[in-house]
Amino acid sequence: MKVFFIVLILLIICAAAYIHKPAKEQLIVKRYASITGLKPDKVARYKYLHAHAWPAVLKKIKECNIRNYSIYLKNIDGKPYLFSYFEYTGNNFTADMQKMATDTNTQKWWKETNPTQLPLPDAAAKGKIWSDMEEVFHTP
Repeated sequence: MKVFFIVLILLIICAAAYIHKPAKEQLIVKRYASITGLKPDKVARYKYLHAHAWPAVLKKIKECNIRNYSIYLKNIDGKPYLFSYFEYTGNNFTADMQKMATDTNTQKWWKETNPTQLPLPDAAAKGKIWSDMEEVFHTP
């Protein structure tokens, strides 16, 4: 009988701890997509760079709360374009992007990749490489 009460007390304690345990925060994911042109004579260089992405740059991407990052290549009317997609899981996108932009390794990486790209007019007008895209459909 004594064992029964000890087990019962332990079960009550465990149940109470479970009930009062704070709910896990739900991860908020924001999707981003963008597009840019790619210089036709730099396609091979761009592919090579990304096939050998620098570990420090990949680490910084992750530290800045970017997940599921992909870049696709598509030729349209004989011109190469890049489509980028990633998911952001942080809570301050501007601060995380600033953290990435001030990273020395990322700056060196961009010095390698930026000369291969041809910004679209809207991005070029803002001094940017990539043009943001509007999401028009998503299935969760």
